[in-house]
Amino acid sequence: MTRLPTRSPWFRVERVTDDLIRIDEPHVHELLRANIWQVRGRERDLVVDAGLGVASLRGHVPALFERDPVLVLTHRHLDHVGSAHEFGDRRMHPATEVDGTPASLRGPEVAALLGLEWPDAPDLLINGVPSETFEVDDYAIPPAPATAVLSDGDTIDLGDRQLRVLHLPGHTPGCLCLFDEHSGALFSGDVVYDDVLLDELPESDIPAYFDSMRRLRSLPVEVVYPGHGDPFDGDRLGELVDAYVAARSRNRSS
Repeated sequence: MTRLPTRSPWFRVERVTDDLIRIDEPHVHELLRANIWQVRGRERDLVVDAGLGVASLRGHVPALFERDPVLVLTHRHLDHVGSAHEFGDRRMHPATEVDGTPASLRGPEVAALLGLEWPDAPDLLINGVPSETFEVDDYAIPPAPATAVLSDGDTIDLGDRQLRVLHLPGHTPGCLCLFDEHSGALFSGDVVYDDVLLDELPESDIPAYFDSMRRLRSLPVEVVYPGHGDPFDGDRLGELVDAYVAARSRNRSS
């Protein structure tokens, strides 16, 4: 087998606003290229999701850990929890326990693990490795038990801003979003992003997803910071929610 090239830097770091940074992994296939969001607060920082765990976040982006951040995991899929074990303060819904998380970097294996219909999945979901010693088939996600569990209505307090926890199941049973009611910013994980939404995985629940989307529609959202892809505004959120609800309403009536 041809050895994959070493890619450096492994992570891409982008300052979105003065107090918001996006981190992702550009050498990962788009299916698993998830956003990691760092929110700077007066007293604490918040990190939303922890990437794929192919390379160490602490080793490659040490600034992320300078202020002992709160990590919130939006759900348990491999592309969101890979480096969770590197954080001391890990918060998640009880259904998002990271212990023996199924993981692979091979397309057909990931399709099988997630229950995806993906007949033309590429063999590898990375186009390089973070170091010469990295072995694709040794990739695994270490356990990262919750240090605190989150429920709907809980608050993450960063000193000068508070984010409300929304439990919005459907994609997975433990899906969470975080909503800053003052600014209208929504960190949506995989509940909603500007692409095809996955609601037919083995652990998905379409009626619950339908209700979660209708709940999102009622919120005064100004900007969405999703688990995948670029941010979008509240108008686009409304379009995405309305399209999903309409499609699933037709399915219900057919």
